[in-house]
Amino acid sequence: MNSDLAELLTEPSLDQVRSLTAGSFEALNDLIERELESDVLLINEIGQYIVGSGGKRLRPLVVMLVARACGYRGTDHIKLSALVEFLHTATLLHDDVVDSSTMRRNRRTANAIWGNSASILVGDFLYSRAFELMVDIGSMELMAIISEATNCIAEGEVLQLQNVGNEELTEDQYLEIIRRKTAMLFQASAHTGAVLAGADESTAQSFRDFGLYFGLAYQLIDDWLDYAGSSESMGKNVGQDLAEGKATLPLIHAMANGSVIQANCIRNALVQRSIDDLHSVLRAVQDSGALAYTRAKAEHYTEQSLNALTLIPTNAYSAGLEALANIAVCRMK
Repeated sequence: MNSDLAELLTEPSLDQVRSLTAGSFEALNDLIERELESDVLLINEIGQYIVGSGGKRLRPLVVMLVARACGYRGTDHIKLSALVEFLHTATLLHDDVVDSSTMRRNRRTANAIWGNSASILVGDFLYSRAFELMVDIGSMELMAIISEATNCIAEGEVLQLQNVGNEELTEDQYLEIIRRKTAMLFQASAHTGAVLAGADESTAQSFRDFGLYFGLAYQLIDDWLDYAGSSESMGKNVGQDLAEGKATLPLIHAMANGSVIQANCIRNALVQRSIDDLHSVLRAVQDSGALAYTRAKAEHYTEQSLNALTLIPTNAYSAGLEALANIAVCRMK
């Protein structure tokens, strides 16, 4: 391992990881801008707003790092990365409508500016663009992986909606929701990157496992930040999940391990989808050890993702994936 990567693993920097695929990332940004162009002016307007929203583009980065880690030297990983980003962005547009969100990444959401109908339809446009890019790549195996992931994500969205305000949601049920809703696209990103590169089945499975565990950890870190972080660090309002009636892991653990009064406080807030008593809910989450529990769970899945990488050959790109996992967990500092 070279000295730059050694430093990267001890003091993780997302810019350093991106630099491993600098040329590809620039090509990705160019392709995204081209594919967002449309004769329909409103699509262009919302598309440009989305491009300028400052997303980390972690899923495309996973695609690129995995493909290069497996020795890929072609250019189709650019299209694959773009379609993964389009799928992710489409789900965000739809999520914001379902959740009536007004802020994301420290900016107003598209639905808050242009309305729900425009956001839903532009999300549909992004889905169609993603599938056009899949056809351009021309791999039935990749199409099968992405199609299955897209279907699973949609099921996860409905499953989450079905459980809004459900104060009886269990930890296992919640983990299944986030597996479908968040981890699945990370899993597909890593898996398709390996398949595109022609990796053997064992190697592809290792990267698939990395994506799954990384995705689970990433969502749990977000859950932790929702009750331990600030609006600035999250890019959304603290307690927003509570206001949307979502029983995330900190709340589930607090209801199970806090006092009767604390548990009832959280249950009432979830059922009523209210943050009127946010201070008491935050106190209950802290006093019950829910933050420490959620953090430990996120660290566990991060370790699982890193363990998956031990089964593949070490190179600069696999080291970049290791650094990416460390960067994610360092958000909880």
